[in-house]
Amino acid sequence: MPMTTTPPGRYLNPVLDADWPDPDVIRDGDTYVMVASSFNRAPGLPVLTSPDLVNWAIASHALAAVPPDDHFSLPRHGEGIWAPAIRRHGEDLVIVYPDPDHGIFSTRARSAAGPWSAPTLLLAGSGLIDPCPLWDDDGRAYLVHGWAASRAGVKNRLTVVEVASDLSRPVGRPRTVIDGDALPGYTTLEGPKFYKRNGWYWIFAPAGGVSIGWQSAFRSRDAFGPYEDRIVLAQGDSPVNGPHQGAWVDTPDGADWFLHFSDRGPYGRVVHLQPMAWDAGGWPVLGKPGPDGVGQPVLSHEAPVPGTVQAGHGPDGSDDFTAAELGPQWHWQANPAPHWAHPDGSGALALTAVPADRGDLRSLGNVLGQVLPGQPVTATTSLSLPDGVPGTRAGLVVLGRAYCWLGLEHTDDGVTVAAGRLLDGVTEERVHRADQPASATIEIRLTSDGAGSADLAYRLPGTADWVPAVDGFAVRPGRWIGAELGLFAAAPVGTDEDVRARFGPVTLSTHAATYAAQVHDHAHASTAEVTA
Repeated sequence: MPMTTTPPGRYLNPVLDADWPDPDVIRDGDTYVMVASSFNRAPGLPVLTSPDLVNWAIASHALAAVPPDDHFSLPRHGEGIWAPAIRRHGEDLVIVYPDPDHGIFSTRARSAAGPWSAPTLLLAGSGLIDPCPLWDDDGRAYLVHGWAASRAGVKNRLTVVEVASDLSRPVGRPRTVIDGDALPGYTTLEGPKFYKRNGWYWIFAPAGGVSIGWQSAFRSRDAFGPYEDRIVLAQGDSPVNGPHQGAWVDTPDGADWFLHFSDRGPYGRVVHLQPMAWDAGGWPVLGKPGPDGVGQPVLSHEAPVPGTVQAGHGPDGSDDFTAAELGPQWHWQANPAPHWAHPDGSGALALTAVPADRGDLRSLGNVLGQVLPGQPVTATTSLSLPDGVPGTRAGLVVLGRAYCWLGLEHTDDGVTVAAGRLLDGVTEERVHRADQPASATIEIRLTSDGAGSADLAYRLPGTADWVPAVDGFAVRPGRWIGAELGLFAAAPVGTDEDVRARFGPVTLSTHAATYAAQVHDHAHASTAEVTA
């Protein structure tokens, strides 16, 4: 992706302008390590690294498949891996993550690149979410977690339990340490992160709901409380809605920062970086102080590492398919079978037309996706589908609760360029057709404006003009995730599995100037903000 127009030494929020939900971050030596929710997608539990808290790359995935393997062999939208936490304990990086239907698990590795151990169960139960461990100075270990009312029947409370230091089992009785129902105005208290600094136990947690809530900090001299509370980050008069759960992290020189997400609707939960200071009473102030003393998000700020050049707003989604494996930006909608993809390093990717198509791409595990950038972006690829029974199709899709796609489809009369969409119903409709020779290769272009609308067009061999197929598609998020950009090949149920579609390099080009213009007024105002 091209470099942004942010001046050297400054950054523009969001630093990750795509769906990286529920981030947790630590500093591991001179490297920052982030984990995020992945839900039903495989591989799961993405692990990102950064040298400066601004520029991030995908280092690994902690889960090659989502357990239980059989259950997640089909898309289970909204299930799977919810908000994880990461910590360094001894020689290991440790990730603790919840599956709200099965319990709380942990996995570990020596470095962010992995390999990661097979997950082990720490706490069994339904509705246990958002766990975060804390190893105390005396060697004891604690875990804080929240509750999902959809599974447990309760929410708006945080529980702490003492656990074995190796995270193998609980060793104490769980106690509710913060009851949101007892705090004026609090609803949906969740996403806790546990810290201890200078004799204080700190729990940072959001409340009030994903899109309209705020970030609170709680402190106590005892892990089990009682805890004092204060709202430390809220939207105020900024354009950043509902600054939600995130992580407190420090730099080697002792400065403090806070990363959190904000819900951008069709683009999911994007990640912002806030400066962090301390008031005279020892409470954190995140972002810039508002008129009421509560922190408000900044849109531009001096970077944590002097001289940082912001190279983009997230990992590059382009893939030239010259590696013998899929790039780390890709994931499936369910645990994959080995024959779904055939990366051979040739500069093209073959996808098997899996015979599971019942007319709804949302039900296909074999859609190969990546997060759709929240910035204006153009994505291009090429496609050929020379074989297939009627109903075999392949293409590029913008996938969410609603979706649209453009590609090639075999009919009784041969292969056609086809586009389809599914909106609020359950029946997909074709919105474009154009007959083509069976050997045709087409180019496909997606144009997304970063404001919720996308267009799809194609170009035939030997022609210069792009032919519009879908205009003004209203991008919709998925279940707890943003919309995705995906590649797929599928055939009707019960047909041959030997058919393959062939995709050329996928190139994503973000339009930095357009993006900067969208936030110019806010970013310009931010340059005068007081730095932490």
